Amino acid sequence: MKVIGIIAEYNPFHNGHLYMINEIKKRYPESIIICCLNGYFTERGNISILSKEDKTKIALDNNIDIVLELPFVYGTQSADIFGYNSIKILNNYKIDTLIFGSESNDINILNKIVDKQNDPEYDEKVLSYLDEGCNYPTALAKALEMDFDFKPNDLLGISYIKAIRIINPEIKIETIKRTNDYHDLELNDNIVSASNIREKLRNKEDINRYLPVGVLNKINNISNDNLFNLLKFKILTDNDLASYVDVDEGIEYRLLKYINESNNMDELISNVKTKRYTYNKINRMLIHILVGFTKKDNNKLELDYTKILGFNSIGQEYLKTIRKELEIPSIVDKESTIYKYELKVAYIYEQAIKKSLNNFDGKNIPVK
Repeated sequence: MKVIGIIAEYNPFHNGHLYMINEIKKRYPESIIICCLNGYFTERGNISILSKEDKTKIALDNNIDIVLELPFVYGTQSADIFGYNSIKILNNYKIDTLIFGSESNDINILNKIVDKQNDPEYDEKVLSYLDEGCNYPTALAKALEMDFDFKPNDLLGISYIKAIRIINPEIKIETIKRTNDYHDLELNDNIVSASNIREKLRNKEDINRYLPVGVLNKINNISNDNLFNLLKFKILTDNDLASYVDVDEGIEYRLLKYINESNNMDELISNVKTKRYTYNKINRMLIHILVGFTKKDNNKLELDYTKILGFNSIGQEYLKTIRKELEIPSIVDKESTIYKYELKVAYIYEQAIKKSLNNFDGKNIPVK
């Protein structure tokens, strides 16, 4: 029996995600599928329009057997940190295969890129091209001297490959061809990207055709004004903004300069943006300020537990067989720095959706 790992954010869960799960089941009908799931905020710093609990329920309703939590402290950082800790969590639950969506659908070329990134001058080259005004994917291609179109899922895939080489090279890697473009916000096929769906939602378009049954009524109406007001208060009253993760190179002075000239998060990001500070990096930085995620805490982080968000009957039986083999415990450590941030993030998410989460993160009871 194959034990397949996938990594997801489900913002929101859509027909493309269901297609991927169905394709895995076609390849490996008797497999166990374990999902490492990002929660209330995404790797790009966006707030999720589905709650962590609802994402878990939807995943279990659509042939995922076990759902594991990717903590906020890892899920809102760079692709390499996001990828490394996702793989570390999945490896703890004994996956033998990782499958991810890929624009190129070419494992060989992704492995070659990882090989080239081992060049000691690689990072300096990337920064140099960023300073020249190149966007991040272009800077990567130039630094690697490759004619390759770096797109979001391939970029994450590269991070997964790097992590697997370090954590457990025995994990097999497979891809499923991504059927849409993350950057396409206008496509109207039945399978479109999550960003396309969120854009249509903002424009008050009907998105039901892009979602499996039961997802639409779980989507939350996000109050970006609430988030921005909380952030504005934090920026104007905190005397040590530089203490937070991703606040580097004096960017805090630009925040203080533009916070009163900005009316919302997008305006603030546009005003603060520089060649070195991309939209996504600033977005993550603002979320870290909002949550109060400090560099001091980040530097001493340890993955001291792995939280099981939910499982079905098949997943439950599998968990029984590996329970004694887990190197990282599955019992939540309430004294953990990771857990304390999860509770803070849950509170902030409640302010954004203007309703209670019924203490889902405090109860620590898996969805079944």
